[in-house]
Amino acid sequence: MLFIIFMPKETPKSQYKAADITVLEGLEPVRKRPGMYIGTTGPEGLQHLIIEVFDNARDEAMQGFADDIEITLLPNDRVRVVDNGRGVPVDVHKQTKVSALETIMTTLHAGGKFGGEGYKVSGGLHGVGVSVVNALSIWARAEVHRDGGVHIQEYSKGKQKAKVKKVSSSKKTGTIITFEPDTEIFKEVEFNWEKIIAHMRQQAYLVKGMRITVLDARDNTEIEKKLSGKGGIDSVFYVRELELELPSMSFYFEGGLLSLVKFYNQHQKPIHKNIFYVEKQIDDVSVEVSLQYVDDISARLTAFANNTYNAEGGTHVTGFKTALTRTLNSYFKNANLIKNGDESFTGDDVLEGLTAVISVKLPEVQFEGQTKAKLGSVEARGAVETVFGEAFGSFLEEHPDEARAIINKVLLALKARKAAKAAKDSVLRKGALEGMTLPGKLADCQSRRAEESEIFIVEGDSAGGSSKQGRDRRTQAILPLRGKILNVERARLDRMLASAEIKALVIAMGTAIGDVFSLEKLRYHKIIIATDADVDGAHIRTLLLTLFYRYFRPIIDGGYLYIAQPPLYKIKRGKEVFYAYSDEEKDKLIGKDTLTIEESSDAEQNEDDSEKEEVGVKKSSKVTIQRYKGLGEMNADELWETTMDPERRVLKKVEVEDAQEADRVFDTLMGTDVPSRKSFIQSNAKMANLDI
Repeated sequence: MLFIIFMPKETPKSQYKAADITVLEGLEPVRKRPGMYIGTTGPEGLQHLIIEVFDNARDEAMQGFADDIEITLLPNDRVRVVDNGRGVPVDVHKQTKVSALETIMTTLHAGGKFGGEGYKVSGGLHGVGVSVVNALSIWARAEVHRDGGVHIQEYSKGKQKAKVKKVSSSKKTGTIITFEPDTEIFKEVEFNWEKIIAHMRQQAYLVKGMRITVLDARDNTEIEKKLSGKGGIDSVFYVRELELELPSMSFYFEGGLLSLVKFYNQHQKPIHKNIFYVEKQIDDVSVEVSLQYVDDISARLTAFANNTYNAEGGTHVTGFKTALTRTLNSYFKNANLIKNGDESFTGDDVLEGLTAVISVKLPEVQFEGQTKAKLGSVEARGAVETVFGEAFGSFLEEHPDEARAIINKVLLALKARKAAKAAKDSVLRKGALEGMTLPGKLADCQSRRAEESEIFIVEGDSAGGSSKQGRDRRTQAILPLRGKILNVERARLDRMLASAEIKALVIAMGTAIGDVFSLEKLRYHKIIIATDADVDGAHIRTLLLTLFYRYFRPIIDGGYLYIAQPPLYKIKRGKEVFYAYSDEEKDKLIGKDTLTIEESSDAEQNEDDSEKEEVGVKKSSKVTIQRYKGLGEMNADELWETTMDPERRVLKKVEVEDAQEADRVFDTLMGTDVPSRKSFIQSNAKMANLDI
């Protein structure tokens, strides 16, 4: 692919002209293959449209040219994003011969971030920008306030409807982008308010002094009328000026990452009061790091490069871990805290119970892959290592109480690591991969090909018996669990492996655990959790999900973990048998208004019992309903037909869309903070399906 890069002449830093806009490629590929540019045309891709437009406004704030951003969800699936930055240039671009605004909105890889003096630091160097949002919108409009006037242009499917025109005067500066996603591209247009709020809160922490306001006007029938002004421009700059009663959230933080760490740890028990924080620039790299240790065994590292979240870390995280381990080991030795038998801390030791946020900003950021999940810029590692290492060493010297608390925490992790290693070695030494037999309770499958093998983790001996009889012995293995497994959220590895149920599962899967975990040794490529449809079953399922999320995350990421969906009802109409997986499906199948219904919750009840109560109007259409409470109520044939047969069963694949949110939820539900758990349950109770 040929890229044409236009490098403008050097201009003063305070200016931002059309010459600063660089053109790389046109828009046509976007509508043909949208997934290449936004990842997916599902809900995540839809949300990404808002993020792309917001990023332009955020980058203005990163340069110090904007400090107030507003995002409004409008009726008819429209979104409006406003910033009080410099406003997109509207003068004619030398290369394209049209307005710079039109160039940015209608040309892929055109913007002020590929050269020139428009932006020294931005999060969009690998981004696709507002042009892709425009291409995937059935309608869009740009309204630019700059140079004393208001300039507008409208678009459809990425193409301009008319030239940029000045329609009125204005003393403000800034840009308003409004867009409506194309339903030909996005089959379902439903923006997720909670996810928007979570992202914007995070971004407000990352740019000090930047205010972000989010408003939900989707159900307001008056707003479009009130927004309509003369000449096609909006009547107000910010929607909040209309003073409508709308659901809204506003974020503004002066503390930067220190405030973010405090937010992450709001439901944790800190082991030291003072939160470490440093912000410093070395060469062209700006480094900001904050951390605090809490009474927990999990590590929570969050990394950003140019305000873009890096889920897989990268060079800045590597530099941080190296400096953290070296600095704590150095302090440990220099403070004469070493006792007989003590060893040096490892990387895992110093991470236990740590909440840390690492953020770097650099002019030429390089990510590994289009998703920006991992930072690849080499200079970031050295910069973080130097800045953080020096500052954290000083912090430990200046705060001896905090230093001692941290060292004691890491020492505890070191001792636990030794105990866990001994327990783990004992398990693995006797494990299946060493030639010993598999757990006695496991009914293994005949196949030794992992790609066609699957294991059902079932609840109790009753379900285990039915599933063992009904399975396909060639490819399906059954592992029954007795009771509720250990809650591993706060349990160390040595205590985990003392649990017979967890030990059996580890050996059956074949992957080992901890630092010797190997996904390549996984014996089954479908691990299926099959629990009863009651409160106890839900609890056991949650305990198992916690185990996999904390200790077998690669199994989830690899797409190997599933949850079985057994039916709730068996419905008989004459000789016909139907299964319903929800109350709605049951109601649809039975046709309440025309059929006679007999309800039974006892699997052993005689279906021909004439004493049953009948409800309905047509005695010739009698329907019998059996409500299943657990897998053990099904006989082998029913279990195979509804839950195990690959041709007819329903499985839900377990995926982690937002690792940070998943971590928070697991910590809240399975941790020791009772008030937080109570608050979470009360806040989300309305979403629960209760079967009483």
